[in-house]
Amino acid sequence: MILFPSVDKLLERVDSRYSLIMLASKRAHEIDKYRIDKWRADHPDKAGETVSLEGDKPLLLDHYDSDKSVGMALEEIEAGLVTIDATSQENI
Repeated sequence: MILFPSVDKLLERVDSRYSLIMLASKRAHEIDKYRIDKWRADHPDKAGETVSLEGDKPLLLDHYDSDKSVGMALEEIEAGLVTIDATSQENI
């Protein structure tokens, strides 16, 4: 159950629960990838190989109440920083 941010507040930003779930899921995957790549960039392997953060989408807020990527994504949606791009033709 989501306590924060409230579903009612989130639905003011997104037109349906389905769209909210899809948007939060996609953003949470981006956050997870960024966190993993950032950790790998800060901790090169024994061969000295580093990871580029190019193409990763960084965190959008300075402070998050949630430690989990889904909660962080929902906070970004509530803040209006993550929205659905209706012109995107991305295949899912």
